[in-house]
Amino acid sequence: MSKKKKIVVGVAGSSGSIYAKVLFDRLLLVKDQWEKVGVVMSNNAKFNWKLELENEDYDKYPFDFYEKNDFMAPFASGSAQYDTMIVSPCSMGMMARIATGVSDDLMTRAADVIFKERRRLILVPRDTPYSLIHINNMKTITEAGGIICPASPSFYSNPTTFEELVATVIDRVIDLAGFDINSYRWGE
Repeated sequence: MSKKKKIVVGVAGSSGSIYAKVLFDRLLLVKDQWEKVGVVMSNNAKFNWKLELENEDYDKYPFDFYEKNDFMAPFASGSAQYDTMIVSPCSMGMMARIATGVSDDLMTRAADVIFKERRRLILVPRDTPYSLIHINNMKTITEAGGIICPASPSFYSNPTTFEELVATVIDRVIDLAGFDINSYRWGE
């Protein structure tokens, strides 16, 4: 069996807290495939979770939560060997800071570490429409080896709830992160 993964999850401040919640839920479904999940949430992410999901249950998940200025978090250094970082949802401000190497909090530092160690970074932007600045930041991140997976749901699985709809995006993210998950597959 392959080595269990160590994952960093960033939750940035854009609307779309349900994407973070479904990601957390899906990570629980593949818990036999990971060793650690470290989570850092922006203040706006916590605010949006409460506003949009009407609870503050994010910290009830069995993950390691870190404050945004905790540079003692293990994934602030490449020596901790975290495999993948997912930012979901990813605000355009967070994307800009990552694209330009501004490493001024734990989320941007973790992304910087993932890039310098040549590991996998997956960003899930929810904002729309995109400006040329956003597109150029996505181009920069892609050229640096990152993956942009927009929060653009698919409909061919006939989702009937918001969570099922969001899962059409998050299951792709889970696939991109290298996990095996039972999900809708085209043609199966």
